[in-house]
Amino acid sequence: MSILFINGSPNKNGNTAKLAAEFLSGKEYETLDLTDLKIYAYGQDYPDDQFSDVIKRIKTADTVVMGSPLYWHNICGAMRNFLDRCYGPVSQNEFSGKDLYFIIQGAAPEKWQLDACEFTMSRFAGLYGFNYKGMITNKSEAQKMRSEIK
Repeated sequence: MSILFINGSPNKNGNTAKLAAEFLSGKEYETLDLTDLKIYAYGQDYPDDQFSDVIKRIKTADTVVMGSPLYWHNICGAMRNFLDRCYGPVSQNEFSGKDLYFIIQGAAPEKWQLDACEFTMSRFAGLYGFNYKGMITNKSEAQKMRSEIK
């Protein structure tokens, strides 16, 4: 089984990565930092775009963990841009059979903010066929959900 952690945080060793490490403790996983890649905005077409590289890596994983800090009441820009880019090039149900967990963390997120993130990720998962396993917002949830990882 292979696990891919896609980190949307501009701080590669920040709280998002730390929460992912807690969740994935004891598991082998690969980390992909979106901020290291050139993923242009939806509708742009440049030869050095690396969006398709991320899609290829998702296709080889059994479990995908996406992580983002909570910025401006929702998912951070790098992750949002990646999600937007999936529309069109990724077919409906293309990731069927893969599990998806979402890590979101912030200093003091309010329920409505977390609900907005949960809505976005559950819809994303549903469109592309992921088995959405839920959202992790703190260390306690990470430890509780760890045993579910395939």
